[in-house]
Amino acid sequence: MNLPDLKAAKIRTKKEIKIIKNDYSVPISMKKIGKDKKYYIKTYGCQMNVHDSELLCAILEDMSFTNADSMEDADIIILNTCAIRENAHNKMFGFLGRVKHLKGTKPDIICGICGCMAQEENVVDSIKSKYKWVDIVFGTHNLHKLPFILEESIKNKKQEIEVFSIEGDIYENIPVKRDSKYKAWVNIMLGCDKFCTYCIVPYTRGKQRSRTREDIISEVNELVKNGYKEVTLLGQNVNAYGKDLNTNYTMGDLLEDTAKTGIERIRFVTSHPWDFDDKMIDIIAKYDNIMPYIHLPLQSGSDRILKLMGRRYTKEKYIELFNKIKNKIPNVSITTDIIVAFPGETEEDFLDTLEVVNTCKFDSAFTFIYSPRVGTPAASMENNLTEDEKNNRLYRLNELVNKYANETNQKYMGSIVPVLLESVSEKEDNLMGYTDTMKLVNVKADKKYIGKIINVKITDIKTWSLDGEIVD
Repeated sequence: MNLPDLKAAKIRTKKEIKIIKNDYSVPISMKKIGKDKKYYIKTYGCQMNVHDSELLCAILEDMSFTNADSMEDADIIILNTCAIRENAHNKMFGFLGRVKHLKGTKPDIICGICGCMAQEENVVDSIKSKYKWVDIVFGTHNLHKLPFILEESIKNKKQEIEVFSIEGDIYENIPVKRDSKYKAWVNIMLGCDKFCTYCIVPYTRGKQRSRTREDIISEVNELVKNGYKEVTLLGQNVNAYGKDLNTNYTMGDLLEDTAKTGIERIRFVTSHPWDFDDKMIDIIAKYDNIMPYIHLPLQSGSDRILKLMGRRYTKEKYIELFNKIKNKIPNVSITTDIIVAFPGETEEDFLDTLEVVNTCKFDSAFTFIYSPRVGTPAASMENNLTEDEKNNRLYRLNELVNKYANETNQKYMGSIVPVLLESVSEKEDNLMGYTDTMKLVNVKADKKYIGKIINVKITDIKTWSLDGEIVD
């Protein structure tokens, strides 16, 4: 048994990161353990977690499990968790209640918890004491060891917890079962060293560590060969890619090399304004297959709050970068993240945030009330705001965000835009997809167009989506 330790997770040394290419395997005894059995994975959180679940699917299928349509049909249920906000915690534990109820009627069901919440001391302590029926717990550093962890749990008939609070290495050649035949997630780096005071990610994901250019481009080339149209380069802070490799090879270089593979669409998330340099902007502007869409988290428009958050930029510097991106990249769409009611935020601080929103007029924003994470510096900061005050600020912010989202979308009315049609829409007889600028579009079209980039004329505008028709 290995338990998480937040103090250990904070340690950063100059120890060289290992790139390990032959550590994944399935014991012979586990090759057929899933024969005639099904798995169900519930995923919470960011794109990185979504991609991790693609790896989990492949690993489970290597053990002969097949995918279940619902948890009621499953023989093994895995919750791949997110630790970034309290809401995700509550949802996970609420879902665990449903699994416990199911275990009452199907006692042989195996339940596992992995991901970022599994890296938190308080969560694992709770699982050990109150959720003894959970069979396996494993973290972000040893996902590829699932066959061995599962084998130990089955053999010993007891709760198996294997979580490591370490800086981490890079494991290549882990199998993946991609959710889409047209779009793919590609990890370019793992972990984070920024330690923003509100964020648990550096503790749950480990040290910033970049994959090699060769491994990334090889993966993208294979995707091109298999007919994929789009890749999204993933990292906790993609702009810092390469800084740990002790070379002059940067995110700008990687974007250019990815563009040269010929993949039709390239995106990347998530960016930190601190590391967004001119070279990146120039490369994005230079290549048509790097999409003109940037997610650029602001978090706060108050210099005082930004300093308390440990963000290392000012409101002025953020706006300067925003304008540089807008001026250099034609038709670029910029979205953001904003936290309200951070400890110590005054009405004046909040108005500074609204001022930045009024200045930048973001295409969209993910907005949140600050959520304290156990073990982070901000969790011990005093917060005197009432729940009504917090909710009022979020409401006022969202009113402004929605206004500019709608205004931005209005500019698309009557225009013809390229859309990668991905799947059937929730709207009857429609397909859905995204423009190059990451606008969701519903299109009345035949299913034969799924997986193709098609010119679409926009015929109707909504705040969060567009409607359109195919242009012959």
